[in-house]
Amino acid sequence: MSSTHRNNRSCRTGDETDRHGEFLRLYTKYQHRILAYIFVLVPNRTDTEDILQETAVLLWEKFDQFQAGTDFAAWACRVAFLIVSNHRKRFTRSKLIFSDDLLAAVADRALEMTPHLDDRREALQECLKRLDDRDRRMVTARYEPRGDARRAAEASGRTLQATYKALYRIRKALFDCVTLRVAEGKDR
Repeated sequence: MSSTHRNNRSCRTGDETDRHGEFLRLYTKYQHRILAYIFVLVPNRTDTEDILQETAVLLWEKFDQFQAGTDFAAWACRVAFLIVSNHRKRFTRSKLIFSDDLLAAVADRALEMTPHLDDRREALQECLKRLDDRDRRMVTARYEPRGDARRAAEASGRTLQATYKALYRIRKALFDCVTLRVAEGKDR
């Protein structure tokens, strides 16, 4: 193999490695935003996760079409929208089917909201850290996949009735905390 060919190959490999790293950095940074966007359009968590995975694969396959320096999250959400549109056949079993125009309008609004949702998610993470361990275990047990009030009661050592009351109180406190933290962030 000639040294020129060898140098071109290692350069290509370096470019591919850089490109792969750039994709992973951008995708990791905006994955929560893409997931939130899809969830607005497809409220079933299992379907949402499947569509997120399919979106990630397609984003990687089409990453050479992404213009560096532009809004990766917006581009990724447009790709996700196309995948959601293609999956609508699955959702036709539902009694309530929205028109394509309504779905597009909701998708546009969701895209506008996703940066704000990121702020709220970050604020929620901070607010959850302020809960005492017992309450945090209860909230986690209630809202993790397949979680419910019975699991939350078991995790916190409370009765089911006491769990419902505590969850109501904690949700209100978390809502207030998130709202305050987001408002403080806007004032900076």
